[in-house]
Amino acid sequence: MSWTFKSDQPIYIQIVERIEIRIVKGEYPPGSKLPSVRELALEAGVNPNTVQRAYADLEQNGFVRTERTSGKYVTDDAEMLISLRKSLSSKYIEELFVRMTELGYSEKEVIEAVKAAKGEN
Repeated sequence: MSWTFKSDQPIYIQIVERIEIRIVKGEYPPGSKLPSVRELALEAGVNPNTVQRAYADLEQNGFVRTERTSGKYVTDDAEMLISLRKSLSSKYIEELFVRMTELGYSEKEVIEAVKAAKGEN
């Protein structure tokens, strides 16, 4: 089944983010082998060159390493993975605040809305 992509962002960047999420969630644990370029391209419904570009970006950022004869692997660097998790969470929190302030919410109201959504008061 093909993935759904947003039109306002390059596809390879969206693939990078999905792989990062899978890494953070533990679907791709530290040191685990990633799907081949062709496998992931088929899953996502994109050109293999797009997946290759995403993998190159992940490798450049240190989240993935290549072993010449056996493929691509998630880094074993625990601090790097903690940093990735924090980075993603900060990005999503920032997006939430931007969208909520566009709706006219103050910072305090955004925090209250989050607490209310979690069932906390």
